[in-house]
Amino acid sequence: TAMELLPFVLFSLPTGVWLDRLRKLPVYIFGELSIAVAVATVPLAWWFGLLSMNWLYIVGFAIGVVNTTAGSAAQIVLTQIVPRERLVEAHAKNALASSTAEVAGPGAAGALIKLTGAPLALLADAVLLMISASILRGVAVRETPSARNAAFWPALREGLVFVRSNALLVTMASCVGLWQLCYQAASVVQILFATRQLGLSEREVGLSYVALGVGTIASSAIGHRMARRIGPGPTLVLGFAICGAGWLLLALAPVDAVGIAAYALMLMLFGIGAVFIFINFLSLRQAVTPGRMLGRMTSTMRWLILLPAVPGALLGGWLGEHFGLRITLGFAGVSSLLLALIAWRLPIIRSIRTLPTLRAEAVTPYSSDP
Repeated sequence: TAMELLPFVLFSLPTGVWLDRLRKLPVYIFGELSIAVAVATVPLAWWFGLLSMNWLYIVGFAIGVVNTTAGSAAQIVLTQIVPRERLVEAHAKNALASSTAEVAGPGAAGALIKLTGAPLALLADAVLLMISASILRGVAVRETPSARNAAFWPALREGLVFVRSNALLVTMASCVGLWQLCYQAASVVQILFATRQLGLSEREVGLSYVALGVGTIASSAIGHRMARRIGPGPTLVLGFAICGAGWLLLALAPVDAVGIAAYALMLMLFGIGAVFIFINFLSLRQAVTPGRMLGRMTSTMRWLILLPAVPGALLGGWLGEHFGLRITLGFAGVSSLLLALIAWRLPIIRSIRTLPTLRAEAVTPYSSDP
């Protein structure tokens, strides 16, 4: 997990400058193909008897590099397709579409792993990624990248200054970064808790993750209505609280049928909370950013929120190894609930009832200005 996150720390800032000089959709498509190749090397290495943890670290790092670049490009592509005032709705519908895969995917993965073993199951993943890339080629996006000839370091500094000078961006980066620490700490132990404490098989773990998809579908369906009713800021805070409640619930659950139900419920609550967080976080940060700065803003914000993710993953593993899996889950749950309380007390978050707007001339994507 730390190896997958490390590229965000190393490469995210320069990636933003690069993305503002290029068309985003081809980067997104190339990223899907690259991950397909990286994933496919795992069963190949297994076939030739070369598979090891070191190779998985390399593959994880490669996937992290692609997610750093193509992941940022994917977020920006959406702003080129829909009007700014409909960003929350668009992100919610995007999450709803992906939730279908989250319902079917883990269950199918568990069955495939049971039937063929984990290495061969990854071949299905590689094939689906190739199909994804072919579908993306049909998306029509018109854009003219800006600042092709601008010097690299001044462009990088401009992106950092833009984020630093915007109080809303700084506050959201701090809050979501701390949530990422909690999430990564919980995520590295929750499957171990399911298999070692609750005794679930691979197939049963996969089926449990259907609850995650149910949560994301439910929150995606109502997410933009929730944001319209109580505001994007309060909905963001609600997401922190829902995730924390789920992790704390699992930390306190007994090791029996109730515990298994609590595991599924935790996944569902995480699905709900994570969607509430990200559809509003993405929409708010894109709403306050001029088109020509979207690449640098996106990469800078992703860099900031994932800086705590690497130590969060390592901390979760360390706590789980030395103090037990429940302690790690309890730490994540209590910390996320405290974060929700602190974020609610911040007027800059609590008072956001509608998406901010930019001047018309600032919204025009990728103007020719340097």
